[in-house]
Amino acid sequence: MKTLVILGASGDLTGRLLLPGVGRLIASGRAPGLALVGAGSDDWTPARWQKRLTESFAESLGAGEQSSGIQELASVQKNSRYQQLDVTAKGELGAFLGTVEGPVAVYFALPPAISQKACEVLKKSELPAGTRLVMEKPFGSSSASAHELNETLAKLVAEDHIHRVDHFLGKSTVLNIIGLRFANRLLEPLWNGEHITKVEIIFDEDLALENRARYYDHAGAGRDMIQSHLLQIMAIVAMEPPATLGEMDVRSSIAAVLRASTVGRTGDTDPGASSRRARYTKGTLKGKHVPGYLSEEGVDPANDTETLAEVEVYVNNWRWAGVPFILRSGKALGRNRKEAVITYKPVPHLPLGFTGTDSPTRLHIGFGPETLTLDLDVNGPGDLFTLDRVQLETELGSDPLLPYGEVLEGVLNGDPLLSVRGDTAEDCWRIVEPAFAAWKSGAVPMQDYAAGTSGPAGWSTSND
Repeated sequence: MKTLVILGASGDLTGRLLLPGVGRLIASGRAPGLALVGAGSDDWTPARWQKRLTESFAESLGAGEQSSGIQELASVQKNSRYQQLDVTAKGELGAFLGTVEGPVAVYFALPPAISQKACEVLKKSELPAGTRLVMEKPFGSSSASAHELNETLAKLVAEDHIHRVDHFLGKSTVLNIIGLRFANRLLEPLWNGEHITKVEIIFDEDLALENRARYYDHAGAGRDMIQSHLLQIMAIVAMEPPATLGEMDVRSSIAAVLRASTVGRTGDTDPGASSRRARYTKGTLKGKHVPGYLSEEGVDPANDTETLAEVEVYVNNWRWAGVPFILRSGKALGRNRKEAVITYKPVPHLPLGFTGTDSPTRLHIGFGPETLTLDLDVNGPGDLFTLDRVQLETELGSDPLLPYGEVLEGVLNGDPLLSVRGDTAEDCWRIVEPAFAAWKSGAVPMQDYAAGTSGPAGWSTSND
């Protein structure tokens, strides 16, 4: 790939996550010969754009090394340009891309509705040869809008040239789960509903709103995390063994899981019974006072936005029949917890005579840092008839790139392995839409939890 074009280059996402990822990728020497072009609706001068690049690249450029990658990054910044652009104006984006040296990766760091409109006015003939389109989540706002966007994109480039970015699907996360499952004969025979009682995928943040009301108050925890990131992780945890690590095999295995998935058991007439939502009230977080969500600047109470959400998804196939996959994400919680937890069923019979607590075997797969923890019951120390809990811990392999750098490397190398395929993007919406409809109708009451706590006391996941 020759040029990375970022649309929405003056936005928060670009400065906070995307450009630092680009900087680390180039500085590592893994994106040679790349040019960077920014475009946005704001009227920025060249100096203002250079200031943004300096701020975003500061960590990479300040590494104290004079490697070829760092020199390359300095060169990319020096030669980068910014152009004010209305991407929804007919012919404007196409004309702009005509001034860019191809092949091009066009990154839509824009709200879904703007991305949709921009692609509608774009013509296939206006794209440089080999163009790749990179779409930021959320991909659409419903299964219908995601399908509409898929059809629009298909008129411009082939599916394998469309990269739907889920930065949670970094190379380390995906390959660590696949490696753990399919390289260990000890685990895979027990990786099913015969032995596993539940799977929890948790993304609890010890951060509050952090000035993101403009986006978050219209998304909430359900749309921000569960609909996209957590369903994708669930699919990797639950998928059948792929023949290879090629994108077709892996992404087809992911798609098969999502096609079989529903919120609640098959035939449930009340999807709201398998979902919960809550919102933080004032409290103390990391020693600082946090106002209640409804008192945060930019929040509209009429949006009825949840800051903690949980759904029970069932994968309706032979391997996982009856096993709940509990997906939970929230903000302003007392503990930063990002992990998948696999809980095994109790042993059929524990010999009489043992004392102590017979706790379930649990496997924890941590995300950022990448860790693996196995909870076991063992004898002693001291009284050998007493069972005690131990944890076996290790670190898993990780990439020094930031998550956006990992995903962008796949884009620039033309590998869609870490991108979300079109059909799965639609299925993710299809799975959660019944729960979201139940929330909107008020069938699922909004609960409260104080900032800095573990969530509503009645939720089992709040008491782990």
